[in-house]
Amino acid sequence: MLEVAPRLPAGLLMETDLLPGRTKGQPHLCLVTHGCRKNDGQGRVNYEIVKAVLKRGWRVTFIGSSVSDDLLAEPSLRWLKVQRSRVPTALLKNLLFAVKGSTVVKRHESQFDIVHTNGFIVWAKSNFNTAHFVHSGWVRNNFYPYRPPKSLYSLYQYAYTLLNSRLEQGAFRISRQLIAVSEKVGKEIAATGIAGDRISVIHNGVDLEEFYPGQAQRKKFALPENATLFLFAGDIRSPRKNLESVLKALALVPDIHLVVAGGLQGSPYPALAKKMRLDDRVHFLGMVSDMSNLMRSVDVFVFPSRYEPFGLVILEALASGLPVITAQTAGGAEVIGEGGVVISNPEDIQELAKSMESLSKDTLIRAKMAGKARQIATELSWSRMTERYLELYERSLENRS
Repeated sequence: MLEVAPRLPAGLLMETDLLPGRTKGQPHLCLVTHGCRKNDGQGRVNYEIVKAVLKRGWRVTFIGSSVSDDLLAEPSLRWLKVQRSRVPTALLKNLLFAVKGSTVVKRHESQFDIVHTNGFIVWAKSNFNTAHFVHSGWVRNNFYPYRPPKSLYSLYQYAYTLLNSRLEQGAFRISRQLIAVSEKVGKEIAATGIAGDRISVIHNGVDLEEFYPGQAQRKKFALPENATLFLFAGDIRSPRKNLESVLKALALVPDIHLVVAGGLQGSPYPALAKKMRLDDRVHFLGMVSDMSNLMRSVDVFVFPSRYEPFGLVILEALASGLPVITAQTAGGAEVIGEGGVVISNPEDIQELAKSMESLSKDTLIRAKMAGKARQIATELSWSRMTERYLELYERSLENRS
């Protein structure tokens, strides 16, 4: 349900209240997404956009389920909270969110200058739609693991992906301008039939003040002081991030250790590492809140994801001065340049092992890549990203006037 609350300094707004009408000189952005917070990829992108828009003097109406407390303190932001439903499965939750959110957008759309959505989120027209993930691209991927369905779980995942593909394509068609978070995502949007002149690419950003090269703190994470440490970070419950290939490559490269950051509940990989007799060289840390210090405490970041639109974690590793080993199937591969190694096939264990061994032994190449990595990241800050979004917004307003 849409939460009803009195008008408060914290930013909550009654859905029944009339939203402020358009004011000359103060544009009004409506942003629709599930969350607008610092602690997740898509939410962080939207958080930075809202911060920049408010700083520019705009008003913002945020329609979603969660928002950071510091944004709630902003007097020019109003939050229409869509309560997350308690129905089972992410599919039903997302569909119910779309129903509720669409009602609110359509009821008040005449009062907004810009409506910005994210993928399939509502059945409502928008000026801009940012694609953070393209389900049709994922299902067409050669490494998609749920086709043909072999169990009830894989059947659900397959149906979930196919339905989201159809819903996304509908959302893309009714959006005036599509924003892709990588060139890879841009091509996947174009493959759905969207004309190229309707697609812009804006890479995600990174916090250069939080992620930077610095003093290692291995003792804090109970990591061996003298070992060469490779880091893998991400969802380790799903096969998509491809920790399995990293473990297989590790078995071929003696001496180096692997640090794994990600929620352990429901993950098959601790048992797999033990079965492969790698548990003395693999350090599962669980969820890590202090990722910046962890990245400063390792030597190389390895992330051969089978499918990745554009993971923030790759940018965070680059900003931390870590050489990055990834695969062409990861959207972030397009920005790596001389800051790392991009393997052609995420399933090529020999190529992955060779890259890991090379960077573990050649400290000079590793140091050179580390410097290039930081240099690349400086061109991908949050401020650069938000400036590009603002340029699109303001150009849209100019064209309309």
